[in-house]
This record gives sequence, C-alpha cells and structure tokens, in this order.
Amino acid sequence: MIMEEKPKFTKAQLIIRIALLVLLIAGTVLLILNREKIQHLGVYGYPGIFLVSLLSNATILVPLPGVMITSAMAMVFNPFWVAIASGAGAALGELSGYLAGFSGQPMLEKSGTVKRMTAWMQRNQSWTIFILALVPNPLFDMAGFIAGAARMPVWKFLFFCLLGKIAKMLAFAYLGAGIFSVFEW
Repeated sequence: MIMEEKPKFTKAQLIIRIALLVLLIAGTVLLILNREKIQHLGVYGYPGIFLVSLLSNATILVPLPGVMITSAMAMVFNPFWVAIASGAGAALGELSGYLAGFSGQPMLEKSGTVKRMTAWMQRNQSWTIFILALVPNPLFDMAGFIAGAARMPVWKFLFFCLLGKIAKMLAFAYLGAGIFSVFEW
C-alpha cells in the first residue's frame, strides 16, 4: 500500500495563506457594513449590476441579496444582459470562497468531513460547482472552500460557476421583469 504524502508548506507559504484568509475575512466584514452603499451601484447600469453582484458574492458565509437586486434591475434594464452582468460578477465574487479554501488548506486537511467532501469533490468537480451555483443557496461558499482546498483548477471553478450563476440569474432576471410587466397598465 502506497501512503500518500501530505503537501508540506514552508513558513512563508503559511504566512501568505494566513494573510490571504485574514484579508478575505476583513473584506467580508467591510462589505457587510457597507451593504446599503453597495446596493446603490445598480444605478450605474450594467457595470453597476456587475459590481453589485461581484461584491454581494465576495462575502464569506454571509450572503448579501444579489439575486433580489438582479430581479429589480431586470425591471429597468434588458433582463438578458442583466443576467449576464450579474452572473459574471457573481462568479468572480465566488473566488473569495475558493481562495479561502486554498489559503486555509492546511487547517482544512485535518478534518475527516472535509477529507471526505474533498474526495467527493475531486471525483465530481464540474457538476458539483455547476449545480450548486445554479441553485440559490447560502452554502455555495463551502463548495468554493472545498474546491480551493482540493486544488481544483481555478479556470474550471470559474467556468462552471459562471455557467451556473448566469443560468440562475437568467431565471431571477426574467422573473423580475415578468413581475413588473404584470403591474404595467
């Protein structure tokens, strides 16, 4: 039986990973404290929608109401382009969870549950990320943590996250636009 060696991290690598994790946590706190200001970025059109979505998804474990803003913006702008801008921003924002998992990998490796989830994620990477990005849920950050800790290629994480987020945002954008059209006279 061949024993798999755990990756050894140098002191510098551990310091960089811990610093990245601290920055992500500080960024999450900053975004939560300024959530009202972030929501007003939608007045800047599609770039504003992209930024709102990016910032609402850049938090770790504390979701901000990005899909509600997507629905509201689709009442004013073209729902298709709202979904594209919102989905792209959301996918990039989810890198925070991925980076937290990547930077916290030495700490996560000790947990038996995380080891099992990582093994499962390595076998089903693409579908897991796509489905979890498609379904509205506050636990997507955990998928990002596991993907980062499992060293899933970042391009693959972003690609399947983007597909799932755009599909989800299309549903919310057209739902928002449809609700608005019901109330038009």
